[in-house]
Formats: sequence, structure tokens, C-alpha cells
Amino acid sequence: MQAAALDISNRYRSPRNPERKVRTATTLIILHTTEAPARSSLNKVSDRGECHFCVTEEGSIYAIVDRDREAFHAGRSMWCGKEDVDKYSVGIECVGYHDKPMPMIQLKAIAALVKELQRMYKLPDQAVIAHSHVAYGAPNKWQKRKHRGRKRCGMLFATRTIRQILNLKARPAVDRDVRAGRLAVGDPYLEKVLYSNVDYLAKNYSVKMPATPVASKKKVPPAITSKPTSSKPTPPKRTSSAPPKSIADLKAQGYVLKGTILPDKTAAKLVGAKWNSADTYYTIRNKIYSGKEVNPAKFEKGMSVWRKK
Repeated sequence: MQAAALDISNRYRSPRNPERKVRTATTLIILHTTEAPARSSLNKVSDRGECHFCVTEEGSIYAIVDRDREAFHAGRSMWCGKEDVDKYSVGIECVGYHDKPMPMIQLKAIAALVKELQRMYKLPDQAVIAHSHVAYGAPNKWQKRKHRGRKRCGMLFATRTIRQILNLKARPAVDRDVRAGRLAVGDPYLEKVLYSNVDYLAKNYSVKMPATPVASKKKVPPAITSKPTSSKPTPPKRTSSAPPKSIADLKAQGYVLKGTILPDKTAAKLVGAKWNSADTYYTIRNKIYSGKEVNPAKFEKGMSVWRKK
């Protein structure tokens, strides 16, 4: 049963779904990064039944495997001494990369989905973690012991900035498997991201506050000691702040065509995190939309994307 408040598509429902066992417990929500574009990611996770949900850059949510069944998303994994995390977790694949920022609309969709799952399974914020929290590697020629650090998948979801956007107020404080000696630290940088204050994407999500006027910088007119000379008032400069209403207006205001939306070229790929900014515009069939008003669910093949140089 899906949450009525969320718009979840069954378009990529996995053919593996009926053969998967029903979980007996759910104690974790695992956030992944696909490390690949949306189309190939959706096809892969659907074919192999590798997650329960997949969230794209445009904020679309796709159901892959029934949320109460096992999805093979965690691989070799351990959390607090328990291995095979697939047996007691929900896996969410998020289209994107572990070391790059995600669009706000995608993060908001992830936040909504996570909150709904937390409500369903009565899970605290500390139970929402990244794949890199649970993945571990077998001994090899570089690491003589089992070790944390097999992959950095989803590690951005451990940073304070991203968790704040996801409305997650707490996170795991330590790696209990490392502390208990079950695993060694195989990636010191990853450990700092997961359990320290390394917030490598903070600058991408800083909120710019409006500038506060400084009185001391204003020119104060001198006291009048004689009759003022007659002069005509200087008219204020006229600025063109009217939103463009046509492609001609866009060009006149300095906008340039950044590309056209295609199945393998999303708006986020063409202009990055600015795809939903007020100064990004979309045109199709002689209609024009700003990034603030465009509905990502209505993106069409052939829609043109415009931004200033």
C-alpha cells in the first residue's frame, strides 16, 4: 500500500517483485546514490529489483519492489553486528552522485518519502542512513581485515547540511561495528564524513540572506545655509524588470539557449541545480515558463531551456 499523499509511479515496477520474500522486520532506511543517469539507473534497479524506491533529479518517485519485501540493495553489509541489511531495511536509490549536490526539488521529494516511511515503520532519524554506513569490504591485499569503506555510496546523506534539508535532526554518532572490533576503518575520509563535521556540500546549499542596509554608507546632505538653487529633479533610471514573454524577449534580455530536454538530457543535466531558479526559462509551443512555476512532472521532450550568459 502506497502513501496517498505521495505521487509514486509504478512505471518501473520490478519483474523480480513477486519472487522476493516479505521482511519480518524493518529497522533502517538506507539512502543510495545511483552514480549514473536516471534512465540507465531506473532500468538497472527495475531489472534486478535492487531497491524499493528510486527518486529522480526532477523529484519523481518510482516504486521498484514492494516496500515490505526484500530488495537486494545493500550487498555485503553490516550494522550493529547484524549482517545482510537487506533483510531489515528499506532501500531508496537517488539519481545522482555521492560527491555532487542534488537539486532541491529532488531532496524535497526524498524528504517526503523518508518521512512517510518513518511514520509507517515508527523509525527515528538515526535509523535513516547512507549505504556507505552499512557497506563493508572483505579482506584483500590492501586491507587484511573486514573493513568499513567498501564504497562511498550515498555519503552526502550523512552530512549535516543535507540532513537538515531532509529534516533529519539526528544521525548515528559512532560506527559500533568499528568500535566493537568487528570491522576496521578502510577509508578514513569516509569515516570523517559519516561521523564528524566534514560537510563538503555545504557551500552549494547556503541560503543568501538579503543585505542589511548600512546607514553609515549613505551620503548625508549638508545642512542648508542658504537658499537652494533651482534645479530639475533627476528622473529615476528605468530598468527592465518585466519577465520575458517571448523568445525575442529572452534574447533581448541576454538569455541564451542551453539545450533541449530529451530522454537522456534532463533539465538538471542542462543547467544543474539552477533548473528551478526564477532566472531559468523554458519554452515550448510558443509558451514560456520560469523555473519557479514550471511543473517538473510536465517536462516534455523538445522543451528548450534558457539562461543568461
